[in-house]
Amino acid sequence: MKKIYMDNAGTTQIDPRVLREMMPYLKEKYGNASSIHSFGVEARTALDKSRKIVSKLLNCDTNEIIFTGSGTECNNLAIKGAVFNSMKGMFSKKKKHIITSSIEHHCVSDTVKWLGKMGHDVTFLPVDKDGLVDPEDVRKAIKKETLIVSVMMANNEIGTIEPIKEIGKICREKGIYFHSDAVQAFGKVPVDVKDLNVDMLTISGHKIYGPKGVAALYVKRGTKLDPLLHGGGHEFGVRSSTENIAGIVGLAKAAELIVKSMKTEVPKLTKMRDKLIKNILEVKNSRLNGHPTKRLCNNANFSFRFIEGEALNILLDEMGIAASTGSACSSTTLEPSHVLLATGLKHGEAHGSLRLTLGRFNTESDVDFVSKAIPKAVKKLRGISPFKKDW
Repeated sequence: MKKIYMDNAGTTQIDPRVLREMMPYLKEKYGNASSIHSFGVEARTALDKSRKIVSKLLNCDTNEIIFTGSGTECNNLAIKGAVFNSMKGMFSKKKKHIITSSIEHHCVSDTVKWLGKMGHDVTFLPVDKDGLVDPEDVRKAIKKETLIVSVMMANNEIGTIEPIKEIGKICREKGIYFHSDAVQAFGKVPVDVKDLNVDMLTISGHKIYGPKGVAALYVKRGTKLDPLLHGGGHEFGVRSSTENIAGIVGLAKAAELIVKSMKTEVPKLTKMRDKLIKNILEVKNSRLNGHPTKRLCNNANFSFRFIEGEALNILLDEMGIAASTGSACSSTTLEPSHVLLATGLKHGEAHGSLRLTLGRFNTESDVDFVSKAIPKAVKKLRGISPFKKDW
């Protein structure tokens, strides 16, 4: 049976060129970058080279890149690290105000909620029906105690691209930190940290055809963070742990390749995405979730009335198609997507969602196959649905 993978927002296949770059650091060049012997120097050289590559791609200085173990860790470090640092000394008892959006990845929203439980003031901004944050809502939400704003660059479920540059400008004017989770956006839209007015920004290896277990956080010089991990003082004292050299080398190579290929890859993915959207929307009682044009080149998120998204995913998997109902990080929960609910969908509509995310290794024939399979699967499920209507 033919197998088609369309869950590239969940994770991507590692590019063979990335794996080749990593292999020496998994076998022959396995030294600890903190060691002074030749193995350690070899590892340190690879670490420094990788940091230089990533910093150049993001348009920042090398000492503004912190390597971590995941996008989740980066986001926790950015938000918690800023809050913890701000509470030192004479300001230790003064609670802070944190602003984020209502459609963030759980690693941001749960972090902010946790800080709220610790007594800090938190604000979750609304979004419109397409999932867009209004920069003016950010401006209105800012208080004297506001320390940090965190708004993702592009949503992982519905693909909507947020007005990060405008939000960053407001934060810059108000003198507060601005962090953006760019895990889904990097490699699909231009990411220049200076142009975007961000103080911190997150990217992750396994979303760009690199390895899992490695990510990078841009931290603008002068941004004060307390580490979450204490130990040997690695990564400029911000993130202790022996560096994952093979992973970092892989992240750097993956980042280099995806930025280099954007001019050809983005138009290719956009063309396939648009074809997929056109074909699937021919199914009666279906709708596209997310902004119709301000969306990631590879994202197509649909809702189908009268069926369950989980059942649709299981049936598609039996047909050889890998998709998802939303974020792969929370797919085991039976709760409807908080992102879709935030855009105004009812519980029933949110439960009937399907996310298809294309990638480097998908083809036009994949799109054709999926375009034919989904209407059949939807028809089959509606045939046994307790919510039978005229569809």
